[in-house]
Amino acid sequence: MFTTTEPKIDTRAEQHYAGIRTVIPMAELGSSGIIPQLIDETLDWLNEQKISTTGVPFMRYYIIDMENNLDIEIGWPVAEPVSGNGRINARSLPAGRYGSLIYTDAREGYEGNKILIGWARDQGLAWDSWETDKGEAFRSRYEVFITGPDEDPDIANWQTEVAIKLADK
Repeated sequence: MFTTTEPKIDTRAEQHYAGIRTVIPMAELGSSGIIPQLIDETLDWLNEQKISTTGVPFMRYYIIDMENNLDIEIGWPVAEPVSGNGRINARSLPAGRYGSLIYTDAREGYEGNKILIGWARDQGLAWDSWETDKGEAFRSRYEVFITGPDEDPDIANWQTEVAIKLADK
């Protein structure tokens, strides 16, 4: 059953990660299998490099065009900066103030994001984002896969945090 926590604002430190970036049509995001594929591929690479993760995987949104493509990156947090290999990128989520909430039911990502965006609008908050010819770009917008199939086979019980960096004052 779809639920969300109350939206909140918090200040986050920079978070280093390793990930794989790709562009995919919005319509294929949930059905393509790309998310678990890139989660596993990145984790396999980290394990080969003997690099430990410091949390659970996430999906970062660079550019969103709901009618066309999403420019995304699937990553794993790590303690220190790493060197990528061309396919695996070494990046970081920037420090700053973020608006966030946690939603339950992985099929309801659109609705969870919609609630957070509406809350921010009602509060008079602005995201650290800008328009491009390919869609809306974000300094830092991501979804953390808090729980998934390893914890519960029922997708309706999976929890995901959506976090979007707020514009600096």
